[in-house]
Amino acid sequence: MSVLTTPAGIATGHVLRRRPGADIAGAVFRWLLIGATVFATGFLGVLLAVMIVDGWDVLSGNLWYFLTNGFSQRSAADTGVSQGIIGSLQVALVTGVFAVPIGVATAIYLVEYAQDSRFARIVELNIRNLAGVPSIVYGLLGLAVFVQTIDGFTKGKTVIAGGMTLAALVLPIIVITSVEALKAVPDSLREAAYGVGATKWEVLSRQVLPAALSTILTGTVLALARALGEAAPLVLVGAATSFLSFGDANMFETFTGPYTALPVQIFNFARLPGADWGVNAAAASVVILVLVLAVNGLAIYLRNRFEKQW
Repeated sequence: MSVLTTPAGIATGHVLRRRPGADIAGAVFRWLLIGATVFATGFLGVLLAVMIVDGWDVLSGNLWYFLTNGFSQRSAADTGVSQGIIGSLQVALVTGVFAVPIGVATAIYLVEYAQDSRFARIVELNIRNLAGVPSIVYGLLGLAVFVQTIDGFTKGKTVIAGGMTLAALVLPIIVITSVEALKAVPDSLREAAYGVGATKWEVLSRQVLPAALSTILTGTVLALARALGEAAPLVLVGAATSFLSFGDANMFETFTGPYTALPVQIFNFARLPGADWGVNAAAASVVILVLVLAVNGLAIYLRNRFEKQW
């Protein structure tokens, strides 16, 4: 029989005795966790395999043309997703410009200034509730506010309106992750900085934010990765689901003109009749999956690059 001791037990002369035999409950729980992990990984593997198999004709023989050409009304063989890739990157850029500063600033206020006040708790509770609102609701919000109400700024159904809609969608996620990152910074770090005469701003900018930077960046990048895969809000705020021509517009002018996005193009391919369009939908799904995996890889790199151990 093994004997376990603790500091409290040593002080009082008591010891904890572990029962002989295997830890059955612990072993069962461990295998349940392993089973859940295998199931989740296997499900994703099957999904990826199905998409690759279904889109193999495009991925193996026509990939470069598929990536560098726009949507064609002539046939599935002549179409491509270049406009969708460009549109998705533009929308993600606008989303980051609007969501990241507002989200991080809100988190800083809630943790460092409002602290544990009643107002801060109410705001944080509502933000957590907003994180669970379906994306289609944010699409309706974007249509009513960003497309119709402030169309003088967004120019109607444009990349700016789509990006602001997705910014509203991912804003709660950025706020929540940033709040948790700031709360995870030890209070001893703040107290040490105050002890040597640092001001509130100096403590925040030179100690707290650098310490929480890795988690904030990880949460932000993952939120943007989610925005890359959203289709329903963009359809409502005007992303083109059919032929789209940029004409002679330059890159900056496309932010205030017609646009599309890769998830919307996948939706369009899937609803068109014919097996060839289904192949395009599967191939485009692989492309967007690669983009999301690249963004997630960036999040892992940033976390490892800036993470601090306490």
